[in-house]
Amino acid sequence: MPRRSKKFKKNIKPDYKYNNLEVSKFINQIMRKGKKTVAQRIVYDAFEILKNKTKKEPLEIFKRALDNASPILEVKSKRIGGANYQIPIEVRGDRQLTLSMRWLIEAAKRRKGQPMSGKLAEELIAASNKEGEAITKKINIQKMAEANRAFAHFA
Repeated sequence: MPRRSKKFKKNIKPDYKYNNLEVSKFINQIMRKGKKTVAQRIVYDAFEILKNKTKKEPLEIFKRALDNASPILEVKSKRIGGANYQIPIEVRGDRQLTLSMRWLIEAAKRRKGQPMSGKLAEELIAASNKEGEAITKKINIQKMAEANRAFAHFA
């Protein structure tokens, strides 16, 4: 059976304001229906709120939030002999980044009573302090992986 063709990664440009690739990826994750300027406005407004609230560099808080929210282990379902096992697997670097961004955005969307930039800023601050919904999600997944360590030999 022939191998699958290799999937090529797109080279994305760093954002214009901070010249940072991770911020650019974050903007692309927030973007809906191709409205990139709206997504940029949300992220940059959130960074302004971060700057005003914490009196620190917003990129520093953003990086810390991403690091705190990125998982080390996750579980994958695998069918072995008629039973489904949750097998703990180490998370690759690019997937860690993607998952942490996804969880931060989802957690910000679930917050109520503010515009998206405000909600995003609150979630980033919470994640940089190792609290908030995104961190809770990470902890739950880590616990699940830890509980299923007995099945690690199936990986």
